[in-house]
Amino acid sequence: MDVLGDYTIQRQLEHGAFGDVYLAEHRFIKKRFVIKVLPEEIGNDPTFLRRFESQVAEIAALDHPNIVKIHNVSCFEGRYFLVMDPVVDSSFEISNLEKYLASKGSSLSEKNLEKILRDVAAALDFAHEKGVVHGSLNLKNVLIEASDSQVRAVLSDFGILRLMGEGVGFLRICNELASSMFPFSYDLSEKALECRRSFVRNFAFLSYEQKMKEGPITEKVDSYAFGMLAYYVLTRRIPEGCFDSVSRLFLNSQMNWDSLIHRCLQPHAHLRPQKIVNAIEESLEAPKPSLKEMLHFSELETKVENVQQMAFEFAPKVEEPVAVSVQESTAGLVPALKPQEISRPEYDPDPSSIFQRDLTVSHYTPNKVEVKEVEPILTPMVVIPGGQYMRGGNEGARDEMPRHMIRLVSFALDIHPVTNEQFVRFLTVMGGEKDQNNNDIIRLKDSRIRKSNGKIIIESGYAKHPVVGVTWYGAVAYAKWVGKRLPYESEWEIAAQGKEGFIFPTGMDIDRSVANFFSSDTTSVMSYPSNQFGLYDMAGNVYNWCQDWYAYNYYDTSSLEPDHPKGPQQGVYRVLRGGCWKSLKDDLRCSHRHRNNPGAANGTYGFRCAADVTSSESIGK
Repeated sequence: MDVLGDYTIQRQLEHGAFGDVYLAEHRFIKKRFVIKVLPEEIGNDPTFLRRFESQVAEIAALDHPNIVKIHNVSCFEGRYFLVMDPVVDSSFEISNLEKYLASKGSSLSEKNLEKILRDVAAALDFAHEKGVVHGSLNLKNVLIEASDSQVRAVLSDFGILRLMGEGVGFLRICNELASSMFPFSYDLSEKALECRRSFVRNFAFLSYEQKMKEGPITEKVDSYAFGMLAYYVLTRRIPEGCFDSVSRLFLNSQMNWDSLIHRCLQPHAHLRPQKIVNAIEESLEAPKPSLKEMLHFSELETKVENVQQMAFEFAPKVEEPVAVSVQESTAGLVPALKPQEISRPEYDPDPSSIFQRDLTVSHYTPNKVEVKEVEPILTPMVVIPGGQYMRGGNEGARDEMPRHMIRLVSFALDIHPVTNEQFVRFLTVMGGEKDQNNNDIIRLKDSRIRKSNGKIIIESGYAKHPVVGVTWYGAVAYAKWVGKRLPYESEWEIAAQGKEGFIFPTGMDIDRSVANFFSSDTTSVMSYPSNQFGLYDMAGNVYNWCQDWYAYNYYDTSSLEPDHPKGPQQGVYRVLRGGCWKSLKDDLRCSHRHRNNPGAANGTYGFRCAADVTSSESIGK
């Protein structure tokens, strides 16, 4: 092909799934342009003709400094083509991002890389505002104009996927992939192999919904592709599977890229950012993990891997790991570790100190209450071995997403919730249901505990039932009294889902024969079977207060800090877990999150205690 309408073809620049690209010169004005010729068979498709006529004007009207300008759209002898600005180098070769990065190696500064990404983001946001989706962003259609003083990214191929039709476009991509992987010519030259590797790299930029053809193609596919682009530009790697964060691979970076990439690469389209430029601003303003934290992360990861190899390869099968002592519960779970001990502080003579406050207006000194010699009834505990676990879910509520990996050190958890007979002893020590500042420890009207003739008593038959009506403050104070603490939300979920990561504490499903839910009242603790760790009532009976503050979007960022996550630094609500006696089935999932004001109390709120585990070989020590 030497002539295409008024254009004289000078040389072919590229071949791709969406057509061939040529350098051409206008026969009359003698000006060079780049021409993209769409595949010949597409011109015979009536649906393409309708799309072309209705949409091409909208695409050609995109006028932005970071979008390749389309000067003309035409058809010659049944071949449709677009005439664009010639973004080429001094040798009249297309300088795309893939070639540019390969030529520069590691010499590019972070500022230049940031400039390229901001240019691409600005182009995408502008097009999205005009109702145009790119749909096929990759390393080849980001063109680079570079000089000694600056670099500029210009985006081409806007709307090509929409013109061709999503189904046809994806089919051509798959055909191109197949031919690049299994060529009939079996050309094994380095140039041919690099062409195949290049195409496979660019195929990875397609979002999940494009590859699976699930749902409409929206601007969120561009957000996903931008996340892939940013990760590759900064690391020269394609993020696949469980990939390293940018902050670990790019230790000298001055900006926090992890949050931006994490937001863009969400598997669910609605979780990705709407405005990419805004996402860049918000993410890069966040503090970057320190070098010390990165080195600690790497060291911890190595320890976890070594322990897992020992623990899971040689561990004997444990039929029913219900434990009543620390030594028994440790045996068989992590045989590679030395015997562990639960670390508890000394007996606290004044647990009411948890309620004392520093007042800014005037100093208040609470009246001292004589501490009565009452011994607590301690609950047996099970040790949950430290290691790497998955938490959250991709199919539940928004606050459970995304499902991500965390690492925990060993900890111990009560085998059942605190009961009425245990909590009554604490109220006896406290001298009632309120502290000296008149804060509720428990709301008696919502519980099975009563006052009669100055004495605290339990309603008949409820001694072994879990205590209810307890506020978060009351749960914290009780835990301090017995030398323990409340479990963190991450600890609770891992303990609930068992060693195999079940959906429900009882397994992949649940019914009323194995848990107390959708009923009329609480039941005695340990009335139903335990889970894999030997823990009872992890589903149903009562909600369990956790230590953490609650944040609706906490999981969006917590996956970047996987080591023993302890929740947000502040908040309005505290976390509750596990469902209760009147919950529906869905509330009993291990990943389900509930929350309320820490001063709230009702007939469904209870708690259980946790404790730290110490060992000379504890993970992360």
